[in-house]
Amino acid sequence: MQGRHLYEYAVIRVVPVLDREEFINVGILLFSKRQRYIGVRTALNEARLKAFRSDLDLEQVRANLLALEQIARGDQAAGAIARLPVEERFRWLTAVRSTAIQTSRPHAGICADLEAVTERLFGELVL
Repeated sequence: MQGRHLYEYAVIRVVPVLDREEFINVGILLFSKRQRYIGVRTALNEARLKAFRSDLDLEQVRANLLALEQIARGDQAAGAIARLPVEERFRWLTAVRSTAIQTSRPHAGICADLEAVTERLFGELVL
């Protein structure tokens, strides 16, 4: 992927207690329409999540994050949403919702290497 690429990214968050609106960043979605690219990286800090809510069902959180990753990657086994074109999947994944797993509003940027910026943002905003 040579040249300059316009991209959008959103931070994936877990909101352990919805009415408190506190969240923990657990991943990154990075999207480039022209390159038909979605990069996704996730990592759970289980101890931190448990500090927010000791009875949080981590298995359910893991399952939901896996489904999100499969949809982002276009895994056909993940259902109808995963079979949508890349831009429609990104818009669906970043739609505003009031669930335990949410994303930030998308932010834009320009880069030469989409994989590298996905990793950099993941390191800066999640790890």
